Amino acid sequence: MSRSNFTTLSLSLALSISLFTSGCAVFKRGDKPDAGPAFSEQVYYERAQKSLLRNQLDDATRALEALDTYYPTGAYTEQAQLDLMYTRFRQSDYTSAASTAERFIRLYPNNPQLDYAHYLRGVANMEIGFDSLLRYTSLQQAHRDVGFLRIAYDNFNELLQKYPNSRYRHDAIQRLQHINQQFAENEMNVARYNIKRGAWVGAIQRARWVLEYYPQTPQIPEAIATLGYSYQQLGMTEQAKQYRDLLQLNYPNLVKGEQINLKAAQLQPSLLNRLTLGIAGGRQKPVITPADQANSVTQTISQRASAVPAPQQLVQPTTSTAEGVRIVPSIQLGLPAESNTNSISDSQPADQTE
Repeated sequence: MSRSNFTTLSLSLALSISLFTSGCAVFKRGDKPDAGPAFSEQVYYERAQKSLLRNQLDDATRALEALDTYYPTGAYTEQAQLDLMYTRFRQSDYTSAASTAERFIRLYPNNPQLDYAHYLRGVANMEIGFDSLLRYTSLQQAHRDVGFLRIAYDNFNELLQKYPNSRYRHDAIQRLQHINQQFAENEMNVARYNIKRGAWVGAIQRARWVLEYYPQTPQIPEAIATLGYSYQQLGMTEQAKQYRDLLQLNYPNLVKGEQINLKAAQLQPSLLNRLTLGIAGGRQKPVITPADQANSVTQTISQRASAVPAPQQLVQPTTSTAEGVRIVPSIQLGLPAESNTNSISDSQPADQTE
């Protein structure tokens, strides 16, 4: 046997031994192939419902994920997907909840609860990035990245366009108003920064955007004051006078003689509030009262996110038991009381961003 043939044979033998030993190592570690479903489709679904009733969200999610894996085209598939997006939302896994809703919308365009998927997708995208630091302090989401809020805005608009009579319509409108306020605050936050560094043109651009696209938000008085003040600093007296006159007509306490009291229009955090990252101290009340009394319900939007209802159970379990699993009734948590969700007229359109 030639040296080259011997070398080739040796390499082949070494490779075979290596593959064999690595395969044995895998089985020694206990990683076994999937043995398949342990229960029937109905039992998985019933276990999930039982866990939901007991608020055992981890167990419910595992059962629903197993049902989705082993019975992707079964009788309970669509309902299981609705329940899965709900349980993931309840577990604060908002990214997975939004992606599950997105998948459901794509796969089941004729499902009678499609509006629920649109609604939950929007609420989940609102919650992404709204971490505990923001949730339990007075720090504002608008002062950070608002990318997911823009996605949520599109989600709710799509819901209203496709399902104008949806039971989630009123809540979606209120959330759109809340998001609009966040957008306006985001723009004014940048405008304040531009004023601090003397970038008057930049401040004008941000304030003008708020005035044009978010006319029904509490930031309007500050936007007008910012425009007048910035034009004063640029020496553009004619433009400054126009906005000063507008302030004098609508918010006279923001004008002192020829000067615009910009600070009085801003919601200034106190020193204690800044030092404690918004936990204590509160914000100094502005001289004017923000014109948001009609939209005060939006102030509790983030607290209401946890009250998102469970989907209606369109697929009912049978009346017999299987493998010792108790049959549970359908779960319908329902929306908040109508008095809380119907404060805005049906005829009021959602504000448009762009």
